[in-house]
Amino acid sequence: MVYGGIGRAARNWECYDAIVDALTRLEADETLLIQSGKPVGVFKTHDNAPRVLIANSNLVPHWATWEHFNELDAKGLAMYGQMTAGSWIYIGSQGIVQGTYETFVEAGRQHYNGTLAGRWVLTAGLGGMGGAQPLAATLAGACSLTIECQQSRIDFRLRTRYVDEQAATLDDALARIAHYTRAGKAVSVALCANAADILPELVNRGVRPDLVTDQTSAHDPLHGYLPTGWRWEEYQEKALSDPQGDDAGGETFNGGACSGDAGVQ
Repeated sequence: MVYGGIGRAARNWECYDAIVDALTRLEADETLLIQSGKPVGVFKTHDNAPRVLIANSNLVPHWATWEHFNELDAKGLAMYGQMTAGSWIYIGSQGIVQGTYETFVEAGRQHYNGTLAGRWVLTAGLGGMGGAQPLAATLAGACSLTIECQQSRIDFRLRTRYVDEQAATLDDALARIAHYTRAGKAVSVALCANAADILPELVNRGVRPDLVTDQTSAHDPLHGYLPTGWRWEEYQEKALSDPQGDDAGGETFNGGACSGDAGVQ
């Protein structure tokens, strides 16, 4: 797994090892063919030909459904390549820090008299893509509160200094945000919780952030959402044992998170 739910660079570790082996032995006039994260052939081409040709998850439109794809994925016959994982051009969160920063800065120009000082961003997700947001917000001069359901993701962002602090509770997080915004400081705060639970609670409390974004994997209700009331570990176990039963759970999160996003605007 690389990012974006189940975005992968190779179908499995066996395929990964085979790809590395093929690349190691590839000649300058040969081309390696990759089909959905698996090496399927090496062809004699020429020096100016591509060294690698990749085709990911190409399905005939009639069969291009999540149900059919998940069936192929479970059988080890396909993989979801996302936008940059399967094409081997993923460079981590640094690839979107600048774009996210520019978006925040432009929001400050258009809506807050050219500055985000004393403002704060509410968002969710500290994965491969969402993890860029707290750093981008800080660079743009704003505070941020990022809700993330996996402690390991928060630990990584704290260690790499994409996030400055972690709050123990929602009350603690809001107190920190209030303190830093009053002082005009740009500090990023993480909270280990479920956005589907926290966003509606913020609406109930009448909390109004200055900017609201979201970085859940909206394309994938099975792997991209955590339904309200669930812990991450519990949901992952259920998703593996009963994937069909989780569709409704994804819809539960989707409805809660979307209504929460709308409510805090």
